[in-house]
Amino acid sequence: MNTLIQDCINNKSSETPIWLMRQAGRYLPEFRSIRKKNQDFIKLCLNTKLSSEITIQPIERFGFDAAIIFSDILLVPYALGQQVNFKKNFGPDLRKIDLKILNNVKKEDFLHKLDPVYKTVKEIKKKLSNSNKDTIGFVGAPWTLLLYMLNRKSPKGGNFRVFPKDKYVNNILMKLDEFLKIHIEAQIESGASIIQIFDSWAGLLPEKDLEYFVYKPIKSLIDFIRKKKTISICFPRNINNYKKFVDNVKPDIISIDYNVDPSIIRDTIDIPVQGGLDPKILLQNKEIVRNEVTKYLKTFDKKRYIFNLGHGVLPETNPDMVRHLVDEVRSFNGQ
Repeated sequence: MNTLIQDCINNKSSETPIWLMRQAGRYLPEFRSIRKKNQDFIKLCLNTKLSSEITIQPIERFGFDAAIIFSDILLVPYALGQQVNFKKNFGPDLRKIDLKILNNVKKEDFLHKLDPVYKTVKEIKKKLSNSNKDTIGFVGAPWTLLLYMLNRKSPKGGNFRVFPKDKYVNNILMKLDEFLKIHIEAQIESGASIIQIFDSWAGLLPEKDLEYFVYKPIKSLIDFIRKKKTISICFPRNINNYKKFVDNVKPDIISIDYNVDPSIIRDTIDIPVQGGLDPKILLQNKEIVRNEVTKYLKTFDKKRYIFNLGHGVLPETNPDMVRHLVDEVRSFNGQ
């Protein structure tokens, strides 16, 4: 059975698929109920029973066309031996990398640590087996993971530096390439039909550094995913030139942020496009949501387009507004 997203990519359907980044998360009361009882975020991500339940919550509530696994990009540094914690009102807090540990991580130990994630993928694939919905696995892009691993916290507010292209940094990038492919392969073998690569902090880099930190490392992952005959989506948030990214990296689908003019994307990029809507729009009234949804759908009319946001759903979002968003997209389909 082909999924709605696959039909969209292959130009076999005029219907616009919809799913949202962070669709399983803090804006849902059913998630908050689970989170309140499970304060350790890493442990929650590695609890197959609960992560499966969280993953499926927005599917049951809104009927999205894909389920994205409830997990986190920082599980990879965690499985590579770096201590990762999530502090309230602070975000990720990482300990200094121990290169001795990093360079001696064995594939079987890495897979064992993340086995609950792969079990979650299998569980979701099973739950969706009789539907036309995709199961989406994901990874953080090498640059974004490198930034967290070396910066040891979120770079929000400009609190970071661009790292030198030296032996130390290259060593970490090589390890990330090796183990991200292991993580991707395990998700695909467990049933993920799409892999999304999140380069959340690509926009922090100057143009001269994109080839080394973004284009080459992500293309290596894309080529690997393609060999596995699996769909790839790239989300290089806040980069200045999406066309150059697509030309260099060649993903199957490009996911755009809300700072880019969608008409420029429409006119310059030929591959399927995903996303774009500013998540803050969902904090406004229904008329504004309707107008913005219509703008994106009309912009990409007759193009291969997957409706999504230009970043994740905000925690303060009212679920009723997400329902309104889904209804607007569904009602536009076929018009």
